Amino acid sequence: MSKFKACILLYLLMVGQILAGQGKLLETAGLTQIEGSGGGGIVPWATISGYGSRDETSASVFNSLVFLDDYRLHSLGGSLGLFDRVELSFAHQNLNLSTSGGEIRQNIYGIKTRLYGDLIYTFLPQISIGVQHKTLIDGAVASAVGAKNNNSGTDFYIAATKVHLGAVGGYNLIWNLAARATKANQLGLLGYGGGKNDDYQAMMEGSVGVLLSRNWVVGYEYRQKPNNLVGVKENDWQDFFATYIPNKHFNLTLAWTRLGDIAGAKDQQGFYFSATGNLW
Repeated sequence: MSKFKACILLYLLMVGQILAGQGKLLETAGLTQIEGSGGGGIVPWATISGYGSRDETSASVFNSLVFLDDYRLHSLGGSLGLFDRVELSFAHQNLNLSTSGGEIRQNIYGIKTRLYGDLIYTFLPQISIGVQHKTLIDGAVASAVGAKNNNSGTDFYIAATKVHLGAVGGYNLIWNLAARATKANQLGLLGYGGGKNDDYQAMMEGSVGVLLSRNWVVGYEYRQKPNNLVGVKENDWQDFFATYIPNKHFNLTLAWTRLGDIAGAKDQQGFYFSATGNLW
């Protein structure tokens, strides 16, 4: 990322200290996932990004870095929350091939709609549906590993999220379950579909967290992955995370990730760091 982009993002995060919406309870807006949607680190939640209530709009920006043994993934972007009903998001991803040189870039455009419920105030969980359309800027590696499509692909998902107050020894519990229809190889960074499979498959994703205080959340995420490519194995993803939320304007997440084999590099694991600023 250029110094100019980094300065603009830092400025927006600082502005968020003043302008974040006040409609939702602290910690209930979720974080920002590496594909730009509101949620956890690797799994989208049913939450609509930002703290805007049903008569407010909100805006958020994020910056995420994943440091693996052989790769570096940088994702940054932003989202708009409209009346706690619709979320529009954008993310730009850059996978740095640190061992072989070069990079793979893609853009992700997302939309999410809340269908029913509330995290806290309804018996059933909050339920949302979403779409993530991905356009691959650098498709040479995808072609080399045997992807059927090295240009673009679209994921569809449904997510359910719920907070249970005082459920774990007096601490609040949050859980999320999502089902995704996808053809994407490694989020789409290695294209879409392959010699083993070129049809949509249903992948399950989930998160669970404990709100230790008004400012700290710890938890675990799991994301099932397709295995479309011949000779290039793809494993399910998981992470253990800790999130610090000092106020409604800003949050920081640190996680230990295990992402398995990626493009022939074995057992990729490392740290994930993400910052989100809520602007209004």
